[in-house]
Amino acid sequence: MGGTALAGQIIEFAANGGTTRGYLSKPASGGGPGVIVVQEWWGLDEGTKAIADRLASEGFVALAPDMFHGDMAREPGEAQKLMMALNVDEAAKELRGAAQALKSNGASSQRVGAIGFCMGGQLALYAGTVSPDVGAVVDFYGIHPNVNPDYSKLQGPVLLLVGDQDPMSGPEPSGQVEQGIKGAGKQAEMVVYPGAGHAFMRDWDPQAYREDAAKDAWGRMLTHLRSNVR
Repeated sequence: MGGTALAGQIIEFAANGGTTRGYLSKPASGGGPGVIVVQEWWGLDEGTKAIADRLASEGFVALAPDMFHGDMAREPGEAQKLMMALNVDEAAKELRGAAQALKSNGASSQRVGAIGFCMGGQLALYAGTVSPDVGAVVDFYGIHPNVNPDYSKLQGPVLLLVGDQDPMSGPEPSGQVEQGIKGAGKQAEMVVYPGAGHAFMRDWDPQAYREDAAKDAWGRMLTHLRSNVR
């Protein structure tokens, strides 16, 4: 994901009665199924943009909204402060706006997908409950203590991807999310990767990255999106 030239661009889109910004990346055809990409707690960084580009190379129109409005963290203490300062009601409006913006920027699907990582995983799940335009969710090791999605409002199936060595969003807490979604009468599947910790998808971070888990999870994510975002 890291180390390649970025193919997308920063756009402004309507949200909260005003405008906000995000990183939009499109396939060469200019159109395709839409997907929201929600950042980790660091901010809208190069890694998040690279994931949007990678999705575009797979035929998706991808939009990563800037949930921190230009703020970026360099170390975990800063990231924690930014995450905890997130206005959840405002985030809901921005996620709904991102889904609408995809449709006006080449997304051909009736509904869009939402994927996210760490904080973004929980926000992707939240997007699936606050936007009627989100028809599938992929939650990579999602966590945010102040974001409490109403699973009964999900419009499509959820895929949860976690490592068994993750102390924050591993099999136990994510398993509770899976059971909560199913208890609300909705579809959920959890995949657990042995030996993988938190942020195992982060290929620019050799301490966190687990190549086998990351490759399998990426493939499962694509299958989930292609099956449910049309």
